[in-house]
Amino acid sequence: MKWSEICIHTTSEAIEPISNILHEAGASGVVIEDPDGLLQERDTTFGEIYQLNSNDYPEEGVYIKAYLPVNSFLGETVEGIKEAINNLLVYDFDLGANKVTISEVNEEEWATAWKKYYNPVKISERFTIVPTWETYEPVNTDELIIELDPGMAFGTGTHPTTVMSLQALERNVKEGDTVIDVGTGSGVLSIGAAMLGAKEVKALDLDEVAVNSARLNVKLNKVQNVVSVSQNNLLNNVEGPVDVIVANILAEIIVRFTNDAARVLKPGGIFITSGIISAKKDEVKNALVKEGFIIKEVTVMEDWVAITAQKNE
Repeated sequence: MKWSEICIHTTSEAIEPISNILHEAGASGVVIEDPDGLLQERDTTFGEIYQLNSNDYPEEGVYIKAYLPVNSFLGETVEGIKEAINNLLVYDFDLGANKVTISEVNEEEWATAWKKYYNPVKISERFTIVPTWETYEPVNTDELIIELDPGMAFGTGTHPTTVMSLQALERNVKEGDTVIDVGTGSGVLSIGAAMLGAKEVKALDLDEVAVNSARLNVKLNKVQNVVSVSQNNLLNNVEGPVDVIVANILAEIIVRFTNDAARVLKPGGIFITSGIISAKKDEVKNALVKEGFIIKEVTVMEDWVAITAQKNE
């Protein structure tokens, strides 16, 4: 089978929304080639690190790559992707070069080449993300291993927004808590909450593909007795009260349902928000404060921000 590689030359700021656009267009995963990664010191304790070739990376900005099957709808799909990316300008995203290129690859080449980007990664005090094809032995007795198949949806769960969300869950989820994961994607945050001792987790996503992907990952990690996955638009028609809500989605979407989050949370409940670009931090903070939340913690990783807020008791 023939596959088409679509490559978007853009900025790190646009990684999250463009990755989501590619997913919605039918891509089962994305590859991010960021030249900053060439300069990072890497800890090899948690898995093999492959030698990176600087020739594969842009001099500035990032490459976002995804793979789509070559069929009669490919041209229409690519045009739809370009249009959706250009629409991000309305939300003040810096798209940089915003150059889209297409090339064809054989399935055999694609099936093996992309896996070199994914290895076991320890992302917090307790969590390690492990691709399903890797063999990994826990380093610590209290280590929590989340297995993911990056071919399902939204990559490996090691994007800064996901990392900060999992770290915030680790600091705030207590044994027996009830949790809602809004915009669950691959289900990684719901899985993490269950592993931390939550007694009930509702994983919600409007996208049917994401819902199916999350269900598969939930079963893979054997937490289906705790996590239920369903299709839903944000917190519409969702009843509480719950202890924790986590939402790793765009800032523009977060501010739309801060009132619903306040309605569904218990007094003193925790609202963890991520997927926020630095320029949108104050907009989200103001929306939370307006609904009576107290800002408990603001964390920053690269150009991304996560905010943990608490509902007034």
